[in-house]
Amino acid sequence: MKKIVITAANGFLGASLCNHFSTNYEVIALVRNLLPNKKNITYVKWDGKTLREWKDHLDGAHALINLAGKSVDCRYHDENKRLILQSRLDSTRILGEAIKLCVNKPKVWINSASATIYAHSLEKPNSESSHKIGEGFSVDVCQQWEKSFFDFNDLPLRQVALRTTIVLGNEGGAFPVMQKLTRWFLGGKQGKGNQMISWIHIEDFNRAVEHVLEHEEISGVINIGSPNPMRNRDFMKKLQKACKRPFGLPATKGMLEFGAKIIKTETELILKSRFIEPERLKESGFTYSFPTIDDAFTDLIKA
Repeated sequence: MKKIVITAANGFLGASLCNHFSTNYEVIALVRNLLPNKKNITYVKWDGKTLREWKDHLDGAHALINLAGKSVDCRYHDENKRLILQSRLDSTRILGEAIKLCVNKPKVWINSASATIYAHSLEKPNSESSHKIGEGFSVDVCQQWEKSFFDFNDLPLRQVALRTTIVLGNEGGAFPVMQKLTRWFLGGKQGKGNQMISWIHIEDFNRAVEHVLEHEEISGVINIGSPNPMRNRDFMKKLQKACKRPFGLPATKGMLEFGAKIIKTETELILKSRFIEPERLKESGFTYSFPTIDDAFTDLIKA
């Protein structure tokens, strides 16, 4: 059985990937806080910045999937900004150094990235071949993160950076909060409501990562998202319908800024228009189990 090493394996995406790959692979799950081992999943402690015994598990591994980095769901004060950036750079750097020490190096290194790197766009989607890079703190983090990853271009392996959109699942991320607010009749449009939401169902995210892993022709950056992004106001209307709510109170920008301070997050996560075209994923033959938001909500929302 081939071995895969996955970092941040107790987070929302990491835990889901571990369970997904454990069917056909031996999974080494790198975590800061150990969990009980499961079938084909072995948890190994690491801190994301120093070389220790965990590095031995990379030797002979088929693949490395790195998802490590402090959550961006926080207030962007100076210390959090430092941690957001440094956690991504440190984990990427130390993994590259660990790979260099391997006798039998992994065949592929998949590193998390973010579709936030693209510019706010209301009308034209950002694909891998036609796009505009944005500006600001979050974009700077994305650019430095990808640079630190691709700076290891002398390693004899395939490298892929996942520019992932919003992942919808019931076990974590933004969706449980969105669903709860909608059930409380607070799920109206946010801000002007014309910003685009690019999204992907958690199962399609898992399958897309596996697709990238198995298709050797895929390298460089790739957008991970549904082929059907939609405007915030339409997304929220669909969510209201799925939750069997006749309406949802809208939230102005000012209301969102006030609420963001209370729950210690940033409005950028809601108000930035993320309009992503998963061009390379589609061209490489990936098929979606949940291509539309109706498909996704039908699966995720149980009345």
